Amino acid sequence: MHENNNMKKQFKILLYILFSTLIISCFAFASFGQEEYKDLKNKDLKELYPGGLFYEVEHYSQSKKSKQLKNIILMIGDGMGLAQVYSAMTANGGHLYLENFRNIGFSRTYSSDNYITDSAAGGTALATGVKTYNGAIGVDPDKKPVINIRELAEYKGLKTGIISTSSITHATPASFIAHVDSRGSYEDIALDFLKTNIDVFIGGGIKNFEERRDRRNLSQELKDKSYQVLYTIEDIQKVKSGKLAGLTAQEHNKPMPERGEMLVPATQIAINILSQSKKGFFLMVEGSEIDFFGHRNSLPGVILETLDFDRAVGVALKFAAYNRETLVIVTADHETGGMSINNGNYKTGEVSAIFTNGSHTGITVPIFAFGPGADLFTGFMENIDIAKKMMILLKVEKQNFSIKY
Repeated sequence: MHENNNMKKQFKILLYILFSTLIISCFAFASFGQEEYKDLKNKDLKELYPGGLFYEVEHYSQSKKSKQLKNIILMIGDGMGLAQVYSAMTANGGHLYLENFRNIGFSRTYSSDNYITDSAAGGTALATGVKTYNGAIGVDPDKKPVINIRELAEYKGLKTGIISTSSITHATPASFIAHVDSRGSYEDIALDFLKTNIDVFIGGGIKNFEERRDRRNLSQELKDKSYQVLYTIEDIQKVKSGKLAGLTAQEHNKPMPERGEMLVPATQIAINILSQSKKGFFLMVEGSEIDFFGHRNSLPGVILETLDFDRAVGVALKFAAYNRETLVIVTADHETGGMSINNGNYKTGEVSAIFTNGSHTGITVPIFAFGPGADLFTGFMENIDIAKKMMILLKVEKQNFSIKY
């Protein structure tokens, strides 16, 4: 009888989460452009997460006899500060995959022109090791292109990949691909994918590839370059090798729980494909919509997106723990919403929180590292130091390469 009551309670909680998130998504994702999630007039006033179903967290130990670094998986929880992490930990009964990390630091996120960074400048800092102005994608304050870690890895002969729950042309993933003056140049960003030799990319953004003002069909051009262009996660999961372009939504992917299993299997398939390289790989995985719900001051949305991101972190950790040649770095480009936790309950997963604003904040964000070189990512550092340290670990030197744009 007690077990049946628990099941009924969990079912009711799940229905609540589904209903509240569905209402949010109807406003936020149905027909708006790539930046409309920032509109607070669609704010969800509920600041209580009632708890939900817990997932089991596996524990992995970082080997003291790690092999030489061969692969880097950089995971960015967009808008994910410590409050977002701890709210998700509470919501999952007190445990996350992030608990596996023993090397922890903090990143100062300000941009070259503002104490409060945006995702473009924040993403560019993490990708290139250069501070730039808000709105810039892969260019310095003088609007000159700067090379990024993914390009350096590609030039060295490593396989590379990018995954995002947002449009793949949105600010953070774009920072690892493109070089444009403004983050809003989505069609130009999509075109820059054709200038790379990236092996795997999965995210939304069909519109910027196929419904363009210049009438080019970039998806067809990708196929002409031997990419498998697929539109559902079910089809993407069938791919075993080769180049893969997964375009899973017209713009951004739907929020959790409507999105369903997308980020976790996308991370797994990318690792499966990229790890076939004898030279190694670089993979960036973004949990984009933690930020989206931070802008909207929606606690249920923030928690569900952070939990989804954490389970993707678990996929990377499992690979790294057994591979022993892989460094996993988890961080954020900035915090969103000025979130503060009022109360919580480990047993039920209930969390209560408030937000101080509907934008980004200047607070430092956490850095978690696991694997060879993880000890370099402890203490306070600039966000640009993360990129610089990754470049050192991959043994690539920026001056050896030039960007042809």
